[in-house]
Amino acid sequence: MAIRLKNLEPEKERKVFKTIIKFAWIFSILGVISLLGFFIMLSNDDLPSFSVLENPEYDLASIVYASDGTSIGKYYIENRENVPYDSISPLITSALFATEDARFRKHSGIDFKALGRVFFKSILLGQDSGGGGSTITQQLSKLLFDRPNLNNKGRLARAYSLLKIKLKEWITAVKIEKSYTKEEILAMYLNKFEFINGAHGIEAASQTYFSKDQKDLLQEEAAVLVGMLKNPSLFNPIRFPAKAEQRRNVVLQQMYRYNHITKTQRDSLQSLPLDMSHFVREDHIEGLAPYFRAELTKWLRNLFAGNDHLKPDGTKYNIYTDGLKIYTTIDPIYQKHAEDAMKEHMKIVQNRYWARWKGMNPYIFQADKRQEALRRASLMRRVYDSKRFENLYDAMLGESIEEINQKFVGVNITRYKLPLIVNYSTAQELLDNFYIGSRDLENYDKLLKNIAWKNIQTLYIDFNKAYEEEFNKVIKMKVFAYNDEGEEEKEMSPLDSVEYHLRILQTGMLAVEPGTGYIKAWVGGTGFKYFKYDHTSTRRQVGSTVKPFVYSAAIAFQGISPCQTYDDIQYTIAPGDANFDLIDVWTPNNANEKFTGNKFNLYQGLLYSKNSITVRLVKEMGTVQVVRDLLNNVGIDITNRHPNGELVVPNLPSISLGAIDLTVKEMTGAYSTFANNGVYTEPVFITRIEDKNGKVLYRQIGEKREALNPKFNAIMVDMLKNNVSGSNNLGIKTEAGGKTGTTNDFTDGWFMGITPDLVVGTWVGGEENWVRFFTLDAGQGFVLARPFFMKFIKKLEEDPKSNYNFNRKFITPPGLYPYFDCMRFKRGKPEAEQEIELKNKRLKNQFEEEFEEEFN
Repeated sequence: MAIRLKNLEPEKERKVFKTIIKFAWIFSILGVISLLGFFIMLSNDDLPSFSVLENPEYDLASIVYASDGTSIGKYYIENRENVPYDSISPLITSALFATEDARFRKHSGIDFKALGRVFFKSILLGQDSGGGGSTITQQLSKLLFDRPNLNNKGRLARAYSLLKIKLKEWITAVKIEKSYTKEEILAMYLNKFEFINGAHGIEAASQTYFSKDQKDLLQEEAAVLVGMLKNPSLFNPIRFPAKAEQRRNVVLQQMYRYNHITKTQRDSLQSLPLDMSHFVREDHIEGLAPYFRAELTKWLRNLFAGNDHLKPDGTKYNIYTDGLKIYTTIDPIYQKHAEDAMKEHMKIVQNRYWARWKGMNPYIFQADKRQEALRRASLMRRVYDSKRFENLYDAMLGESIEEINQKFVGVNITRYKLPLIVNYSTAQELLDNFYIGSRDLENYDKLLKNIAWKNIQTLYIDFNKAYEEEFNKVIKMKVFAYNDEGEEEKEMSPLDSVEYHLRILQTGMLAVEPGTGYIKAWVGGTGFKYFKYDHTSTRRQVGSTVKPFVYSAAIAFQGISPCQTYDDIQYTIAPGDANFDLIDVWTPNNANEKFTGNKFNLYQGLLYSKNSITVRLVKEMGTVQVVRDLLNNVGIDITNRHPNGELVVPNLPSISLGAIDLTVKEMTGAYSTFANNGVYTEPVFITRIEDKNGKVLYRQIGEKREALNPKFNAIMVDMLKNNVSGSNNLGIKTEAGGKTGTTNDFTDGWFMGITPDLVVGTWVGGEENWVRFFTLDAGQGFVLARPFFMKFIKKLEEDPKSNYNFNRKFITPPGLYPYFDCMRFKRGKPEAEQEIELKNKRLKNQFEEEFEEEFN
């Protein structure tokens, strides 16, 4: 039937139609020309080169080398092994064709028939059976593009960008089809795809998720991996097993639909539970010195995060992709002996701990209600950290919580936060109990008034029941142990296993070459697989290990003779007394809370670690600033502050007794001054870093400075040697000195050992302060940390491959031998005591005369 224009004569009507047709042709031609022009523009607009497919430049691993040139680790992103088409399992290819591209061998890169099906079924009719329109070739082309961030673009700009990207992918797909066979395309796609969890390509994915080669996969396993191709994060079988199983069954249904499996096979396979018990993510830091390499990773990231070390093209280096060579100071023989000594010693300490605490409850021992609550909270934090809790949380609450976090702006609920707030009904209650800040009040108010919060509370009831059942059920499991494997199988509940690991005592140890500052051995804990925190950088109270610096300051800067004697009595420093920032009276006790009233010279005061003698020295100096200045000169930055703003090394006399929190690295660097003739050398762990072509990018040079006059340093070395002589000897061939340290309540045990070639700092304690011994005989540094040093040095002495020279001696400047003859106070006849006192006075006077001569 002809269409007529209202109120127009036939002649005019024909003219209007001609005009419309004319303009229609013009717009059509212009549209075609524009479209062709757009395609031509896109064809020349930074389309990816196929060289990345033909000659892929995969990311290059960076290698970490020990001091002897052997490799001790790698950094890499792509755990990849390419597989040619003829080696790919037919179970994978049949699942892939059925699910992703049934007409793969019939199209030329773009499947217009599939696109039409998607348009009519999915878009017009709203049916889910429309399927996807992307071919395998298009999906390969997507892997060649870096997707831009469209979040900050408007609707039109975003639509234009998406159209541009899609058309580029189409053009690239067509080009790929013209350049490669179907078999090459399929192999490139499966080899290039990232299956997350560190698995790049189908072979690595098979090894990671099922611990087998891809050719050995079962049909249901192949279906899981093929199902991940749609969205590996969403269908991650480790984090979202239910979704992954659902997606696997979709793949199996598609295989049945396209006659790759029978109905019986489909039903049988779909009924199988998802088994991910063989999932193993390759760990880059297995092997020697794992704590060191974990800390090295953080250090390297910080080094290359700035603009001081850039590539020639101005971009930043990436340790995972740029093939760097990192040469470290770690000596593999020293490291091995350090790790072995740690295991031997800490096994003894741990067994003693279990024996002492048998039948006792550490949560209530010497704890008030608040302390008990804090201790139990520390246990629950570790429960929430566990993979078992994370998996349960993700399975039952993960998606719902994620939806809330996305829907409600400013709300961020985690598995750590939810148990604390789930029982509250108003945002004001959360604010009053310090779970949120005032700026978050409005956001959480919207959430808690929404039905979504009621749903979460209902879900959490079911989750908590599942948690109680799963975490209190006794099962077989692997737990940490001091054996060759570093673990053993035991029967216990998951909750008991968390508590068990919380109560494993930890250690931090560094061995530093004093002349160079080279860190030759680094032990950050008892077992990296179970305990990731590095305790060489933990701030812990140092106890009496700080006293040698107090004594050194008194001797070197105040002219106090090491032969000077003081009474072992209780001393007091009051507010306003001299230059101390005291608010209250300070009257410290000796460690055993007893005072003998006897006279002690400085040798004896340090040997017996008398707090009284140290306090008297501080009073004699009239300030602790001289001690703070010395600590600053030996590498302990006295301007450092704690997160709460307080100085790490405050201007308080209590620092002289070790009431400061320092790290093993700081203390080991400081003690290297004594072993290096009074010269502080900053500890370093890198000699150089090279790029992939061998160009040196960085050298680590530690700071050096004289902190103590060699003569006064030699006196302190002799005092430290005196500490480990006679009945207190270390049982080693090496000339050595040292100082123990023990803190209040026996929470920290230290031993700082020096030899002419090596300084070893050792700390032992619990990750929580209440994980400790409760008596001096078991909790002091003498038994907690000192044997570690002894075992380590003995192993070096007995191993000719270590090249450790136990015949070396400390440097002793001439003219100091008389001061080394300060006689110890002995109980005996009065005339003997008088003779000792007279000799000490002569030596004291001689020291003071030489001190005046040295500085005047």
